[in-house]
Amino acid sequence: MTTNGPKLTRRILIWMFSGIVLGSILNYFKFGGAIQSFLVEGVIEVGGRIFLSSLKLLVVPMVFVSLVAGAGALDDIKKLGRLGSRTFGLYIVTTALAISLALVVALLINPGEGFVMTSATATFDVKASPSLVDVIANIFPSNPIESMAKAEMLQIIVFALLFGIGLTLAGAAGKRILALFNDLNEVVMKMVMLLIELAPYGVFCLLTKVFASQGFSAIIPMAKYFFVVLFILIIHATVVYGSMLKILTGLNPMKFFKKFSEVMVFGFSTSSSNATLPVTMEVTEKKLGVNNSVASFTIPLGATVNMDGTAIMQGVATVFVASVYGIDIGLQGYLMVILTATLASIGTAGVPGVGLVMLAMVFNQVGLPVEGIGLIIGVDRLLDMTRTAVNVTGDAVVSCIVAKAENQLDVDVYNS
Repeated sequence: MTTNGPKLTRRILIWMFSGIVLGSILNYFKFGGAIQSFLVEGVIEVGGRIFLSSLKLLVVPMVFVSLVAGAGALDDIKKLGRLGSRTFGLYIVTTALAISLALVVALLINPGEGFVMTSATATFDVKASPSLVDVIANIFPSNPIESMAKAEMLQIIVFALLFGIGLTLAGAAGKRILALFNDLNEVVMKMVMLLIELAPYGVFCLLTKVFASQGFSAIIPMAKYFFVVLFILIIHATVVYGSMLKILTGLNPMKFFKKFSEVMVFGFSTSSSNATLPVTMEVTEKKLGVNNSVASFTIPLGATVNMDGTAIMQGVATVFVASVYGIDIGLQGYLMVILTATLASIGTAGVPGVGLVMLAMVFNQVGLPVEGIGLIIGVDRLLDMTRTAVNVTGDAVVSCIVAKAENQLDVDVYNS
């Protein structure tokens, strides 16, 4: 990150709140004509799209180049298997913890109590979810160029790992190519840093557009559900992640949150772990001290399969819809929700509208009406922003834990 990190973070926060305020004003007064067409649907829309496209532009080259460089630098192939199992295991554990916490808190508060359905409630069309066979088979690419063109992250990860292992086994020839990838990695990181300098304005455009179309009016009928989900997301991001970091590594969680706050803002504004990935990688390596050989694997994998925020939404939504429709799914049903949501976080990775697709799978599994998803669509866009911030935080926490266990964490950089 650039030397003016704290100053940049303040700028991002100032422009973020400015976007929320301006968007809310535009939504409240319902401006039309030139203001709506030129300002909201013109300048602000274009600015947000360009910023988001610029972030996504760097995702594939960054993941591929960085992961090849990281895997190629491993002197022990067995280390890769150990790294993978630790990372994957932690992501599964955090997702299971997230949905368990959501179910417990939601059952205690019961956000669906007293909720009255209206005829204005949105409908929801269920998208087909991939089968387990398709999920496993689709992890392995048949055409790596096509995988990169479509940004199929799991397939890119597999190909990059194989390429990096090939460099390790190729001896002198592999070392020459590895040096090229290390140089390319530096170039891509510089591109990320350039983009980060423009981040405050991109964040402003994205949030102005969201709040101009959504506003806070959508929250009112669903206020109890909205704030229960929001409360659990905050608790999971701070207490659960902070405790894991302290217990498993001995590191100071406050230093982590101070350094990682700007990435959380990025995740909040983009609502996409993949779009935030270049910034997550840069901060995790440069500010938190995680070695590239670890971060290049854990961060892209987390952006694809780690969906703690989505799991929390599913837990609360399950309790909410069950209460609204008067359906008691029992202890066995809630245990099935934990299992289904945890596995679905991997199985539906990369599917458009992944959170609602996963929720449809969970509802089908425990016998809840899928049309109940229509009740929460109105506030889901705003909650999705917070969920993404939680997801990217989980990616970085797991990266720090794995790096510390592998002796690949520079503690001096982390504590600086």
